Amino acid sequence: MQKAANILNKRARFDYEILETYTAGMVLSGTEIKSIRLGKANIAEGFCEFSGHELFVINTYVEEYAFGNQFNHKARSERKLLLNKRELKSLHKNVQVKGLTIIPLRLFTNENGLAKLEIALCRGKKTYDKRESLKEQDTKRDLDRLKKSF
Repeated sequence: MQKAANILNKRARFDYEILETYTAGMVLSGTEIKSIRLGKANIAEGFCEFSGHELFVINTYVEEYAFGNQFNHKARSERKLLLNKRELKSLHKNVQVKGLTIIPLRLFTNENGLAKLEIALCRGKKTYDKRESLKEQDTKRDLDRLKKSF
């Protein structure tokens, strides 16, 4: 089997407070999955938006496949996300609340080789929240150093 792709959005947990997470399938064209399996994608600037009753991920980058032909995909395009109806209704209702957004956290391939996107319902952090999270990281790092020395 091929190497599993695991592409992370490292800034998401620093910039946003994560309320709920979901795992969604993606509708991809032929060469997009090949580029994702090679790890040639970036989801750091992406966000999710509703169009009607469907959810799309926007502003994600999947590099064109090197061995593709004239039918190669576009690098930046909207990609439809596949969730069940109950999850879509819940997300749509929560996004109507001011200050909440849907952000991609991780793009990965499962054991069957299908591309999945882990998305999260988030609220933006203020600067003082970011300072608190940095303090927590520093104290955790210091504690880990002390534990390791014993």
